Amino acid sequence: MLIVFNPAAGSRRRRRLARALGTLAEAGILARVAETLHPGHATLLARGAAGEGIGVVVAAGGDGTIAEVAAGLAGSAARLGILPFGTANVLAWELGLPPRPEAAAAVLSGGQARRLWPGLARFADGSERLFVQMLGAGFDAEVVARLDPGLKRRIGRGAYVLQGMRELGRYRFPRFNAVLDGQAEEVVSAIVSKGRLYAGRYLLAPAARPGEAGFEVVLFRGGAMGARLQAALCGAALPLDLLPRMPGVELRRAWRVELRDGPMAGYAAGSIGRTVPVQADGDPAGMLPVMLESAAGPIEVMLPCARVAER
Repeated sequence: MLIVFNPAAGSRRRRRLARALGTLAEAGILARVAETLHPGHATLLARGAAGEGIGVVVAAGGDGTIAEVAAGLAGSAARLGILPFGTANVLAWELGLPPRPEAAAAVLSGGQARRLWPGLARFADGSERLFVQMLGAGFDAEVVARLDPGLKRRIGRGAYVLQGMRELGRYRFPRFNAVLDGQAEEVVSAIVSKGRLYAGRYLLAPAARPGEAGFEVVLFRGGAMGARLQAALCGAALPLDLLPRMPGVELRRAWRVELRDGPMAGYAAGSIGRTVPVQADGDPAGMLPVMLESAAGPIEVMLPCARVAER
């Protein structure tokens, strides 16, 4: 077993790792730890481990680290393990993984494998990015892009709330096109979700099934109330699990999604998408345009025995 560890959060995360390693040792599992040094390093480490025939490769970090490890395991027989050491840990909540390091480590040694089907984002510059929980374009991506990492380390999820309040007053809410299986919709924000949850344990897309191909797409139209007011009201509705019912919010199932703010003909114009930011699994991911499909195939993830990822 290889544990790919993101040390960015400092000593607290290292203490959590030590507790998890202790539980694994008690179960007779000697795990090797590899620390990430830069963005994308987790993918390289995971791909190398899968090539060596290591059966379980563990992402010890947040949703971004999990997505990088999953990208490295794509197409291999290795299973994905998760030690949820991030800020929001959305995928861990989605899959029913316990937050305590000892309990999460016990899943690695005594859980069962279930299917998880990531999404794949393709950008206009030819780059690709795997995502395991969601990809957003518009307001939430602007919040992620401008978030102060130091503040995030100090106060956790509260940093997103504070940054969201700041961006409400200055983000311009440009409209762009969301093309769902060929049908174009005009929106001010969109979240393409693999899972039900968002920003922790909050309900966003009730019908999402992370073990299957396809997406639940949440469209924010702005509507008669205006985009800024809608964003504020949706922020208040999110912790009450009421966001899917808000006016101007529509949920749609789709298999192929294109997000772009230029002509419908494609990506030829150099100015297309330079005003709308993108985030993937809570990390900045660039700018529109982007095309989204399911990854070529699912991966297997270690879950508690009573939990089924395809629920």
